[in-house]
Parts: sequence; C-alpha cells; structure tokens
Amino acid sequence: MAAAAAAQDGPGRRGKRPGAGEAEEERGGRRRRSLQPAAEHRGTTVLHEAISTRPQPLPGEAPLGGGAEPPSGGGGTTPAPLTATARFSPAAARQFDTGTTEPVSFFLSGLEELLAWQPDANDDFNVAAVPLAQRQPPLRSRRPRTLVCHDMRGGYLEDRFIQGSATRNPYVFYHWRHIDIFVYFSHHTVTIPPVCWTNAAHRNGVPVLGTFITEWTGGEKLCEAFLAAGAEAYGAVSDQLARIAQHYRFDGWLINIENTLSAVAVENLSPFLRRLTAQVHSAVPGGLVIWYDSVLENGALRWQNELNEQNRVFFDACDGLFVNYNWKEEHLERTRRLAGQRHADVYIGVDVFARGDVVGGGFDSHKSLSLIRKHSLSAAIFAPGWVYEHLGAENFLQNENKFWGLLADYLPTHSICTLPLATSFSLGMGTSRFLTGKEEEPGPWYNLSAQEIQPLYTESEGQLLTSCCLQDAWCGGSSLRVQGTIPAGEERTAIRLFSFQMQAPPKLFLNLLYKMEGPHRDEFTVALELTTWDSDTCHEGHITPLPEPHGRHHPRLLPAPPPGLSALLAACSRGSEGWTSRCYELELQGCVLRDLSLLVSRQQASPQETRFTCLLGEVRVLDAASVAASPPQVQSLTASQLWWQEGPDAQQLSLSLTLRWAFPPGRANHFRVLSLGTRCRRDEPQQPQLLGLAHACLFRVVGLAVPRPAAGQSCQLELLVEPVQPNELPVDPDRWGRLVLVYSEPADGSS
Repeated sequence: MAAAAAAQDGPGRRGKRPGAGEAEEERGGRRRRSLQPAAEHRGTTVLHEAISTRPQPLPGEAPLGGGAEPPSGGGGTTPAPLTATARFSPAAARQFDTGTTEPVSFFLSGLEELLAWQPDANDDFNVAAVPLAQRQPPLRSRRPRTLVCHDMRGGYLEDRFIQGSATRNPYVFYHWRHIDIFVYFSHHTVTIPPVCWTNAAHRNGVPVLGTFITEWTGGEKLCEAFLAAGAEAYGAVSDQLARIAQHYRFDGWLINIENTLSAVAVENLSPFLRRLTAQVHSAVPGGLVIWYDSVLENGALRWQNELNEQNRVFFDACDGLFVNYNWKEEHLERTRRLAGQRHADVYIGVDVFARGDVVGGGFDSHKSLSLIRKHSLSAAIFAPGWVYEHLGAENFLQNENKFWGLLADYLPTHSICTLPLATSFSLGMGTSRFLTGKEEEPGPWYNLSAQEIQPLYTESEGQLLTSCCLQDAWCGGSSLRVQGTIPAGEERTAIRLFSFQMQAPPKLFLNLLYKMEGPHRDEFTVALELTTWDSDTCHEGHITPLPEPHGRHHPRLLPAPPPGLSALLAACSRGSEGWTSRCYELELQGCVLRDLSLLVSRQQASPQETRFTCLLGEVRVLDAASVAASPPQVQSLTASQLWWQEGPDAQQLSLSLTLRWAFPPGRANHFRVLSLGTRCRRDEPQQPQLLGLAHACLFRVVGLAVPRPAAGQSCQLELLVEPVQPNELPVDPDRWGRLVLVYSEPADGSS
C-alpha cells in the first residue's frame, strides 16, 4: 500500500498547504494534475491515498498471497488482482462478512472458543453504544416481571448485519413498555446478543441477556471439561462469561444446561452459578444471571415445571429461575409458596408455539398470563416470533399488535424517568427512509439499532387504535398512526402516548409534528396534554395551584420561541410536505410528570360521533435548560482498512473503508454518514448521498462506487459525519466531521 498521510488543518500539518482548484505536483519523475481540496472547515481530515489493488488488511486478516504486507511507500509482494477476496483469520471471519467486509454479529462455538476469546479492535462494531435507560419501576422492585425470550430459526438472521440490511418485511419487536428483560436465545454454546437488539432494548430501558447452553452428548462432554475439572476450570468459564457481557455491554446470562451431569460436575454447578452471578454483578451494573429449569441437584435431566426442592439449590445460587412450559395451576401454587419473598424472581415459561401439554399459546397466551399473575409470579414468554413465523410477514405488524394487545391486561407498563424524550416512532425498518417529511432513500431497510423510543400501543374497544404507518413518515422509516372516535356530545378525546415518573424541570419545551388524514382533516385541532401526579406542592407557572386531581396542563403554544434558541426556532418552523409543527412551553414548580397525551378536538360541536386519523411524525419533551447547550464537534475523523476492487464498469472502482471518529459519550443518538460525491475535476457537481447510520463512533463504508482516475489525474471523495443529538435538534454543519480522500493511480503505473 502506498503511503497515506492524514492531517488536521493547522500548524501541525506537513508540507505546503494547497490552494483551491487544481495544482501541479511531481511524483515519480513526472508531473501530474491533481485536484486539491477546497477551503476546509474546522475538523477536516485530508487523506492522500494511492490506489492499491492489495487491500489494507482488516485487523486479524491473513495477508493475501500468504506474504507480508508491503512497507508503506511500496515494495513487498506483488499486489493481488482487484477481484481478489479478502482472507480473514478465524477471529476476523466471525466479525466481518467475508464477501463484503461489512461487520456482523457473532456467537462462540464450544469451550475452546469461549476460553480463547479476547477483545480486539474488530470488537468495536459489536459493542453496544446505547446505555441502559432508566425507567420506573426499576427491575429490582417486587412487582412481577415479564421476560421475553427471542428464539427464531436458529438466530443470527438479518439481525446479524450490524449496519443493517435491505430486508423486506423483517421481524421486529417494539412493545418494550410491557416487558422487563429480553433474552436472545440460540443453540450455539455462547450466544452474544446481536448489538442491534441491545441498542434497541437499552434505548427503551430493557436489559438484555445472552445465553450459555450445553445439550445432548456434546453438552455432557463440555460440562465434564469445565465443571468436573474443578474450581479453576469453572472459574475460567465464569470469568470469560462475565468479561464478555461487560465488554459488549449487555446485561448478563441465561444459563441452560440441558444434559445429564456426573456427580462431580453437579456438585460444582451451584458454586459455578454463585461465582458467575457475583462476577456479573460486579462487572455489569444491574447485571443478571437466570437459571433454566432443567437439571436436578442429583445431575438428572428432568424438567420440573415448577420451583421445588430438587432444583431450588440452583435458584438460590443466582438471580432467577426460568420455569419450563408444561405446568398446571398446582405447579404455580407450590412455586409461589416455596419462592416466598422471591416470587418475582421465578419466571414461568409460556411457549407461544404451544408445544407439549401447555396452557394457552398463540393468541390464547393470555390464558397462561392470567394464571401466572393470579399467583403473583413473573412470566417468561418464549418465542413470541410465532406471530411472524406462523402467520407470515405480510400482516405482521397488525398481528403483532393483536398478540400483545390480548396480553396487555397482564403486562404492567413502565414509565420514562429521564429527559430528553425525542422520538419519530421508527421501528428500525421501513419500505423507504424519510427525512423532514420527504423520501430520502427508496427501498426496504432494516436496522434495529435505528429503532426509536416506542409509545404505548393502545387499543380500546374499537374507539381508539395506535399503529405503525410505513407509507408516510417525518423521519426514519415510519410514523405513528392514531385512529379514534370523538364520542357524540364530546368536544375532544385524549390518547395516552407515554407515561412518566420523574420530577419536572422548571421549564419544559414540547414539540409535536403531525398530519391529519381523511376528507375532514380541517375539522380537527391537535395539541399535547401533560398530566402530573397529585401533589400540594405542584404549581403551574410561579403561583397558580392546579385546580383538579391529576392536573391537566395545556402548554402554551409558542409562535416564536425565546430569543437565542436558534436550534429550537429552526425545529418549530420546519413543518413541510403536509406536516404541521407545533412548539410549546410549560413552566412547572414541584411537580412530578405523569402522562403525555395527544389531544384531538373538534372545531365545532356535533351531536354525532366523529372519526379521525392522525399521523404523528415526531414528539419531543425537552428540559429547557438543555436546549441552549451547544453540541460538541466531531473530532479526529480518520479512514483505514481501505479495500479497492473493480467497479461495475471499466470507468469505476469499488471502495470499502472504515471511518472512525471521536465524540463525547451520550451526546449523540446516532450519526448520519454522508458522501458529497467524488470529483475528478473542480467543476463537477457534488450530490449528497446517505451511506448509512452509525450508532457508535465508527462506520464501515462498503462497496462505494467511485470514478477511476485517468493517468496522471487524482480524484477527491468527500465524506461527512453528522451527529444527531438525543433531543434531535439540528447540528450546524461546522460541527460535523469532514474527511477528504484524494486518490490516484500509483505513480509507477502498477495496480
């Protein structure tokens, strides 16, 4: 690979600063015309690169042709042809698609891979970027919980592609407000949850567990190797499992030993669980270890379908028990008595596929939940992907809402307890990608990391329905469709979107983007309503006490926001494409927020009921104190691991590379990675192109078509990284990251 020099603007830059336009340079004894970057804004990185048909190796990649990488500036082994496929070491092959080099999520097979695991530079793509959001009630409360165990077709399907895929009608889960724990399950020895699931769950306040499983004859041998071998051996396994959870930033493990154990192995099982639980608690804040109802204290494999004296020793050694599915009510009664104060730590299995002798299943799963809640026990809903696998993808969203709607009476909701709340309701998929109400990129896409905070999906006796709309959106892949009826004689109706349990800041800013549908759309007005919990100390403004229980606050519409808040001003006036934008302010003292609702009112009174349909494109609730803060600058944008291949025709090349940058943790919801296009002449127009969304401070550009430079010519590719703040207020382009890649054929004509 020829030498590459990256530099920031400023005194430290090497060589003469180029001017705008074209300049002559001398390389290899001949002159060539090169396109020099125009005036560069703060934070611009300039990278000069000679095209090499030999890709820079990905970390851990085996060198092409078996030789060593040539030293910087040329030399070394003969470059491989452009059509060569990158070769990977076994470690790198787990983390990158070997055909495209795009990053993928992975699992570990067997004890050897587990014990050999070490973090490396490739891991950055697989580390969850979204911290676990706080919510109420916390997981440690004694309220019975709901665990969802996701098991679909062996796992690691389209969800393994970290930067997303073009999957049409994918499976998504979005009823996070109803659940407490999410488990990603597969039959690989060590199931590391795909990072997209951890990001989506954490954004909605749900911890995620991986799975450690042994089964059949191979499982017996594996357990003999690490349990029967003694404390040092099982300690090494528990050490690695705790390190893996900590490194990839998920929240613990489901332990599933489904094979018989020797007397020596089962004797060490409880100490192993106790050690693992203690290590996970130490390494992961709020971490969990849950044991599956399988092996008994004598080593026999016999599912009990309850907590009893034969499996209690394992329950006592960890944070919870996942009970098998073939139970009857008498099993629940005995379990409740034996669990005592830890009744919420027993998760009664509900197999949605209804395999075996079970209660409920499918759309009758509410029958199971009814009995489980009757005895104040937690529930473990296994394979809710039944809705997708059994009923098909075509009407999945409608069927999914039906399934969870039938369970809603037995699934207490959770409340938001931090601000900002900003969501465009995207499910992390779509038939197109939208930006400010316009279609930005046509075609299907799927990336659960891009799923935003989800509302309470409501269905009330045909009078009210909230659902996903994929055909029209303000931002992302979908909007929230709200359909309802204003009853005869009533002026308005309220649709609860979010519940809160948090102290209100002194001043709130609220933003709503909506679009009415239907022939009578002008007959309605739309607003936001915020309620607070009862309190003698809660006042609106500075002096006015609330006149009614659960005080209802109708925030004041802001025709023009306070001076100086230019970002908010821009947000409040940006309705377009039929979308209406409204901004509000609300001053509260000593109040605890309760519910945020959409208020739909009739313009004129009517003795008849009136139907309405409203699309919600975005809702934001912001602490006014945070709005005025300036966003940080994207820093240290670099490119590495360049891979040049032949393009779709003789005039083009295909370029893949890894971008990395620095940005303060927690200050960005995600990043938009854009190309301003490639120019080989100064007068060529630049057309912005969205390359993808990054949810951490790195992104792999894969297969980007760029023009092949002519002999003696250089071309310029400009890449941008735009941070999107948690409050979703716009960031000035001067604070984006900008990288200019100037590339040319090698001076000696080789390739």
